[in-house]
Formats: sequence, structure tokens, C-alpha cells
Amino acid sequence: MTLIGDEIAMGSKRLRGVIHGKTIELEGESGIADGEKVEIVLRQVGPDHKRRPGEGFLRTEGALESDLHWDAIMDDIHLSRKLERRSQLGNA
Repeated sequence: MTLIGDEIAMGSKRLRGVIHGKTIELEGESGIADGEKVEIVLRQVGPDHKRRPGEGFLRTEGALESDLHWDAIMDDIHLSRKLERRSQLGNA
């Protein structure tokens, strides 16, 4: 899709879709044969409905499971909170 300003160039079509990893599920037919190469421009659009508090956090579940350093980061946070709590109890 080629955009000129906010206009779509001839031979292009504007579609919406939902991203699932490296796959984009389109809301409508593209009219392009399966296997054809395309160029896309991504622009994030707002949700169609209001989300409940915490829903965005829950949608990220598993996003960092392949990050090799994430467990160490979370362990450091857990340990620092534990030590902070102990020092607060010792001063009471």
C-alpha cells in the first residue's frame, strides 16, 4: 500500500486487521492472489471498545518468555523488595 499524505495511491487498498505475532489477520478480502508480495505501512488504531483495568497487562502474557534476561530481572526485583521490606521491619 502506498500512501501519499493520507491518500491511497492507485492500485492500493486500505484494510484493517489484527496482528498475531508475524501474521496480520485482515478484516476483509485483499483482492490480491495468495503468495503475492506486498508492501505494507502499519499504523496502530485505538481499540473498538474500552478495556477493563488490567486487561492490557493480561494481554501481554507470554510476551517476554523468550527473553533470556527476564527471569534474572524479575528475581532482582523480588530480592530488592524482600530486602527493602526487611529493613523497614527492622526500623519499626
